[in-house]
Amino acid sequence: MPDPVSITAAVGWGVTALGWLASPIVPRVLNKGFALLDFNAAEKLKILDIQVLHLQRVMEVVDESTYRVRLEPLLHKLKSAFYEAEDILDSVEYQRLKKQIQDRKSNGSKIDSLKKNVQSALPSSPLQDKESGMSKVELKKSLEKIESAVNDACEILKQLNLPAVSNDNGRPAVATNSRSAGISPPVRVIGRDKDRHKIIAMLHEKENQCQANAVSGTCYSVIGIHGIAGSGKSTLARCVYDHEKKQKKENKDGHFEIVIWVHVSQKFELDSIFRDMFEGATREVCPDFNSLHALKENLEEKLCAKRILLILDDVWYNSRNSEDHEELQKLISPLNVGKAGSRILVTSRTEDALLALGAAQERCIPISDLDDEVFLEMFMYYALGDARVGGHDRRELETIGEDIAKKLKRSPLAARTVGARLRKNLKVEIWMREKDRDLLKETMGALWWSYQYLDEQVRRCFTYCSIFPRRHQLTRDELVKLWVAEGFIKTSRAEEEMEDVARDYFDELVSASFLQLGGKQENILGHDGVVDYFTIHDLLCDLAEDVSGRDCFRIEKGFTGEVPQDVRYLFVGSYNREMLTEKMSGLKHLRTLIINDIIWLKSDESEFLASMFTMLTGLRKLRVLNLRVARERSGFGFSFSFPDSIGQSKHLRYFGFMVPVLHKLTLPGAFTKLYHMQVVDFGHCKFLAFSRGEDMMNLVNLRRVISKADLDFPNVGAG
Repeated sequence: MPDPVSITAAVGWGVTALGWLASPIVPRVLNKGFALLDFNAAEKLKILDIQVLHLQRVMEVVDESTYRVRLEPLLHKLKSAFYEAEDILDSVEYQRLKKQIQDRKSNGSKIDSLKKNVQSALPSSPLQDKESGMSKVELKKSLEKIESAVNDACEILKQLNLPAVSNDNGRPAVATNSRSAGISPPVRVIGRDKDRHKIIAMLHEKENQCQANAVSGTCYSVIGIHGIAGSGKSTLARCVYDHEKKQKKENKDGHFEIVIWVHVSQKFELDSIFRDMFEGATREVCPDFNSLHALKENLEEKLCAKRILLILDDVWYNSRNSEDHEELQKLISPLNVGKAGSRILVTSRTEDALLALGAAQERCIPISDLDDEVFLEMFMYYALGDARVGGHDRRELETIGEDIAKKLKRSPLAARTVGARLRKNLKVEIWMREKDRDLLKETMGALWWSYQYLDEQVRRCFTYCSIFPRRHQLTRDELVKLWVAEGFIKTSRAEEEMEDVARDYFDELVSASFLQLGGKQENILGHDGVVDYFTIHDLLCDLAEDVSGRDCFRIEKGFTGEVPQDVRYLFVGSYNREMLTEKMSGLKHLRTLIINDIIWLKSDESEFLASMFTMLTGLRKLRVLNLRVARERSGFGFSFSFPDSIGQSKHLRYFGFMVPVLHKLTLPGAFTKLYHMQVVDFGHCKFLAFSRGEDMMNLVNLRRVISKADLDFPNVGAG
């Protein structure tokens, strides 16, 4: 089978363009924009709708065309114009909220009346004040840019001499009762019993039977599973992990005292890995230590003299880079304090990574190919399973399913994703049509096919996830807050909460295996008890990155390049001050900024923090801003008053400024001007107040405040 990366590259540009044009942003901006300009736009909308639909239908054909070079900049121009229009519409909505709040205050109306009015839809008549008037001028120019880009692109498409485009837009039809078949069954290990038993036996070998570790003098030995992406390595390792957790819980003889699962990935940081180990060993949130050395010492205290099973999932290794070998040795060094009989189970795409960690050759287990019969069983489990289907139809579906399974090249990942999607449409005619689709001929094609099947809003939510690092632990609650803040969630029913719709989107992604259950997180602030976390498979990450194009970007350890100036969603996994000031101040189009790495402050650096914050709030289009801050000397807090400049972030909907318990935060009066604000998250902060006890009734869209502080905020807008 061809290299999945090559396949991704082959379909990449077409995926990016087509995926974006199918976004709900297009009709929404056109309809809202022309409505606001207050003229009869029916004819103009009709023409633009036809042109945009035409672009959407033929984009895949253009991928190998000689006109591609001319079309790419036009599509980039088109996308920029749509985003620009969306920003202007948001500014107009802000001014409308501001005006109605001021009017209601002057009239002395009740809060309930205010809430009802400010949350209504855009008025049909044009706004009259100066600021909204300027916005309308800008909006008109933006819509003209959209028209120009669409017209230019369509002119080029005419020259391609393509056959007539049918009314079918290429997306698989969704049956009206598509949800009736229920959600996909849980991930199941099929055809791996021999490998599973072999690994478990190795884990429990007596010391005198155990093969010597290639790294002498350690209390542990290493066992490894290797194979290509999507072959089922992580699923097999997870099965072993669940078995050993059960053994530990039941206190069976020979059980491990500590069982830890850690995802490593291509670019890892020791600090993050050690924190995951700490939390896996203690089932508690890892405290914020002021150095890697302090973190390691505390981790070793928890592991000392214990029999440990550490599972390292998705380890990458370059044998030509000596630093990789050193980093891997540092990664497993905390286990040196463990008890004899400890084990490390590793999954990787290459055998070299297993050997570098000290696995003996005999303990490197290649993930075996599934034979056709076993793969068919796996595919049909996800596609049909125990769904209620009549006997005749079931037999027909099973026959068609055999033909579809042959096209999936025995890829377990494709079996799950394609199977899950077909399960929503248990009709013979639909399965027959999908059996003949060319998109099923390779794994990435199959994933692209499954992606096309998602609802348009769900696609946008999925591609947004490409800002996170590979195998990042995603929780349902966090994604729901982010999606709502970014405006991806749309509902036409006034009684329906956007969060409920977002949860439905999340469930659809889980059902289609685009999000896969990874395990449990414990003691997460804002949750009671244990919550599930989810991950995205590497091949699906590739797909999301291709579709999102330059919109999404992340900065990870070792990054020295340039951040695209037109990036809109940015995740910073590895932070330094120079990078923050030099690379981010010019990102004028940024809508999401998540700095996941802790910003460490010395004894008193409130001035630096204030200037940094002023710079960040200068990114005026931010919808999401999420930071983590702590002092270098643990046990000491600091006081920080947010600058008034925060009031300039008029688009801001999700504000996270997470600090340890002892820190004190003071919000300025300007904070109450953030009329779009929905969620504020101050982490473990116990001391939180407004500078002058401001009335929060203006925050009419505020839905949630997360903090351990005893809040005394008068008249919170939306409750």
